[in-house]
Amino acid sequence: MSDIRNYDVIIEPVITEKSTMASEQNQVVFNVARDATKPEIKRAVEGLFGVKVMAVNTVLRKGKVKRFRGHLGKQSDVKKAFVTLAEGQSIDVTTGL
Repeated sequence: MSDIRNYDVIIEPVITEKSTMASEQNQVVFNVARDATKPEIKRAVEGLFGVKVMAVNTVLRKGKVKRFRGHLGKQSDVKKAFVTLAEGQSIDVTTGL
């Protein structure tokens, strides 16, 4: 897979309270492209960050209808990848690539 496709697969890291707790179990959470498969996500993380990936779990969160200042809007569907790293590996998602 080309280096350009790696940047298309991994959209952004997710920095929330839940993802911070997952980092204690050596996991990192990323928003990924909707059409990305688990092997593509694994290759992209290994290629971009230079780490060994043990497992990839994905979640497809459907968008919600929300109201903002009296107007209805819809949040986008988001695919998240929970990437489990090998023992001793880590990724600092607070810094850019």
